Amino acid sequence: MTRTSVSVRTRITASVALLVLAGLVLAGVVVATIESRRLDQQVAAEVDQEFAELAKLQKDGVDPSTGQPFASPEAMVRLFLQRNVPDDDELLVGWWDDAVGAQSPEWDEISGSAWLPDVVRPLLADNGTTTVDSDFGELQISTQRIDQGGRTGALVVVTFLDRARAGLQETMRTYAIVAALTLLLVTAMAAWVSGRLLSPLRTLRETAEDISESDLSQRLPVTGNDDLTALTRTFNGMLARLESAFVGQREFLDDAGHELKTPLTVLRGHLELLDTGNAEDVAETRLLLLDEIDRMSRLVGDLILLAKSDRPDFLRTEPMDLGGLTRDLVAKARGLGDREWVLDGTADIKIVADQQRLTQAVLQLADNAVKHTRDGDTVAIGSSATATEARLWVRDTGPGVPPADRALIFERFGRSAVPPGDEGFGLGLSIVAAVVRAHGGTVRVEDADPPGARFVVTLPRMQTLEDEWPGS
Repeated sequence: MTRTSVSVRTRITASVALLVLAGLVLAGVVVATIESRRLDQQVAAEVDQEFAELAKLQKDGVDPSTGQPFASPEAMVRLFLQRNVPDDDELLVGWWDDAVGAQSPEWDEISGSAWLPDVVRPLLADNGTTTVDSDFGELQISTQRIDQGGRTGALVVVTFLDRARAGLQETMRTYAIVAALTLLLVTAMAAWVSGRLLSPLRTLRETAEDISESDLSQRLPVTGNDDLTALTRTFNGMLARLESAFVGQREFLDDAGHELKTPLTVLRGHLELLDTGNAEDVAETRLLLLDEIDRMSRLVGDLILLAKSDRPDFLRTEPMDLGGLTRDLVAKARGLGDREWVLDGTADIKIVADQQRLTQAVLQLADNAVKHTRDGDTVAIGSSATATEARLWVRDTGPGVPPADRALIFERFGRSAVPPGDEGFGLGLSIVAAVVRAHGGTVRVEDADPPGARFVVTLPRMQTLEDEWPGS
């Protein structure tokens, strides 16, 4: 079979890979954002700390080395630069006389640049902060103005932001490498796991491809106890039902063809030998052919009934009185033959069953008993019940059924000893078995006492509303 789209395994693997990739990217963005804000706050805190120390020195206004007030901003800034060590990502610049006066550490590429004064001057009015791009990466320029002795100066803090963020960038590079390896590992695991999980489905497809119209006997191996196992059991159950249906149809056609062949041959033979000029011969042939047609009609009716026995609408069940049914069966069976009809006993309970189908089955057993007994013999019908089962039986004092034939007689066209004059097709007891099987019960034949045959129908007893509340 040619595939026209991407396999389910590939789609599952790709979906897992995309979800993991999205999760890793989202986690990286969140981490980078949080850490970037934390670094910005850290840089701002370090600059504020420098300015706070300068503000304290400015507030005192006294040079600790001389005990005299600072003569100028230059003296104050120089003392500050002497007493403070900048961080690795900082450059402290002393600003007075509208130019760079001192720096710590020495970094002439910045302090001596032409652009620095143009950046600092606009910031002095309101102690502002700005960022600029340079050959050393992005720089943050922060100023703190000083007014001392009638002169104006400032402390300028230059922060190398790329240096401050170097740790974060290194961390994110490491995270990217680990995330890529994780993505590869998860993708490989997803491909392996999806392959194992979908293995039963591949077996299901391969088995379905191997099934042909003439062979429905193959089944899938059932292992485990998960959803796919349940699907496998369901598929096997469907195959079993299909096989049973096909076998039933084939048997029906074989049986119908075989049994209809004889009467059709009889009809053809008599029609070929018919002397149309002999009125008496025509009359005899007509009666004979009508009798054969009646037999054929009865055979077709029985076969149709057996074919319908597997349909869900074969039974129309309802609560019914088993004792009343037993007594009615004895009354109806009396018309089948001149026998001593006996009621063995009744079970006065309610059961859920199709009364007409049960009547048909038991009367079939009674008719079968009449065929295997003689005038004056005893044929008895009775019923009994336990907590879980209900039984109906037909007993006779005939020759009985040999043990070797007791399973055969319930099969379609299966027959034991045939009494003289019996023109049946061997479908009566198979109809009984089909009716009982449709009720979920069983039928068997056993030795009777006194000697004879005893056919017992056993039905599962389902509790009815009347059983729970007899007075309702």
